[in-house]
Amino acid sequence: MNLFKNLELVPYVLFWPLSGLGFLKGGNSLKMKFNKMVSSSKRKNRKRHFNAPSHIRRKLMSSPLSKELRQKYNVRSIPIRKDDEVQVVRGHYKGQQVGKVVQCYRKKFVIYIERIQREKANGASVHVGIHPSKVVIIKLKMDKDRKRILERKARSRQLADKGKHTEESIMETS
Repeated sequence: MNLFKNLELVPYVLFWPLSGLGFLKGGNSLKMKFNKMVSSSKRKNRKRHFNAPSHIRRKLMSSPLSKELRQKYNVRSIPIRKDDEVQVVRGHYKGQQVGKVVQCYRKKFVIYIERIQREKANGASVHVGIHPSKVVIIKLKMDKDRKRILERKARSRQLADKGKHTEESIMETS
């Protein structure tokens, strides 16, 4: 008796012969998979995200820097921490004044900001949790560790941009 007689098998991951590279079939396109050991399953990625330990949640809770800080440090984003000054750019509280981060609550993936509060039914005032991706860092709380991180990220960015042409270099040659 064949148990799999009526079961239709659809290959979602096709493997290139004799190589370690896999291709993902999504819709009408084939996408290159860079590392076959890393899952691209939505379910597995969500599980790893929500069960991540604290030291990984720190990196997941990164915020983009403002345009001025991006120019100054040559870095796009950095993990947020207490005492950074931020501005909310998405959601109900967007566009309000700059506030200081009071607490980073890694368990809930939120940060609490100085002046962003709401009143409970009993009249008590509580901070509203905001996801770090929905804010922009206006001012960094700088210490030697943070300075070292910024220097390392800027250095790796310069190495990545080393061989690329810029608008200025193109204008000079023509």
